[in-house]
Amino acid sequence: MILILRYFPNVLLSLAALFLTNQLQAKPLQVYILAGQSNMQGHAKISTFEHIGMDPATKPMLADMLGPDGKPKVCERVWISSIGCSGDDTTEQTGKLSAGFGAATEKIGPEFTFGLYMEKSTDAPILLIKTSWGGKSLNTDFRPPSAGPYTFSETQLVDLQKKGKDIATMKADKEKETGVYYRLMIEHVKKVIGDIKRVAPEYDAAQGYELAGFAWFQGWNDLVDQGTYPNRDKPGGYDAYSTTMAHFIRDVRKDLNAPKMPFAIGVLGVGGPSVPSDKPDHKLNLRSAMAAPTLLPEFKGNVAAVMTEKYWDLELDAACAKRDKIKQQAKKPTAKGKKAAAVEDKAALDKLLAEGLSDRERLVIEKGVSNQGYHYLGSAKILGSIGKGLAESMIQLKK
Repeated sequence: MILILRYFPNVLLSLAALFLTNQLQAKPLQVYILAGQSNMQGHAKISTFEHIGMDPATKPMLADMLGPDGKPKVCERVWISSIGCSGDDTTEQTGKLSAGFGAATEKIGPEFTFGLYMEKSTDAPILLIKTSWGGKSLNTDFRPPSAGPYTFSETQLVDLQKKGKDIATMKADKEKETGVYYRLMIEHVKKVIGDIKRVAPEYDAAQGYELAGFAWFQGWNDLVDQGTYPNRDKPGGYDAYSTTMAHFIRDVRKDLNAPKMPFAIGVLGVGGPSVPSDKPDHKLNLRSAMAAPTLLPEFKGNVAAVMTEKYWDLELDAACAKRDKIKQQAKKPTAKGKKAAAVEDKAALDKLLAEGLSDRERLVIEKGVSNQGYHYLGSAKILGSIGKGLAESMIQLKK
């Protein structure tokens, strides 16, 4: 040791300085929970990435999403554990965050850009825990304990009786379904944080972890549930959603022992901004209800609503609407055999689409769409922007 100190004092000083620097820079692992239904799963195919670069406003986001090789970036400081996207409720996908953690291996959801932009905002390591299942409601599937049992409205009971349903059986079935996915979510989060190195091998237990935030993105199943929300076309028709959402936030914080955990609500944005109208608009009513918990005094400054309607691609939507109108007009009755008519109709339809759509419209549809409207058109431009928006909201909440 004396010889080392005598002949290599600078080396030892450098090593000591490097060790001290590493200790000073080391930070607790930031854990973010992402939960919801099919749109948190994410149905945007990687093939739609190119469309992001076709808009100057989102082209910089595409640059952030791609690595030097032009392929989806792999985050070096972000790991992910995801359940619900692999065909059953509990199969887990893990690894460093990249594309492929959506509803299928060739898809992304909001998790990809959420993780990318959280990584850019800090030099701390990050772990995403994603729990998402398609076709799930807040009123039943994710119903939190404090919300109490699901209660059938009088309208529902009358309707069920008219249909000849056994009310006792229906209530028993509902009781079994209630809260199942809330419990699965909590159980999985606790499982992951109970053995973090299993998912994030580079986790430094000496630095520990922090439950840094929760992002919620859901809404479609409640939107279309006229039974649970019989007055959904009227102002206040979704008030029960607001109440349940408030219970959800409280229960998540309590069950995970994170009373101050920031919470971002991704408000349903399918179809884009609502156009003012005298007609009842249940979509607008649900959006108001989803954002309402942020107005409660207890949630001021620690719960935010992200209005995802602003990320809807209006150009893409207009092109799809024009295409669908052409298809509808092309449907004409024919007396010919079905097979012959199908061939003839397809040729005629292709001709109509070629004539009726501009080159730009055809291109944005081809490059930008990979799913249905209720899945945000399977557009990486839309879902990528939503993930980025959720991250930006979380960063503000943490500040």
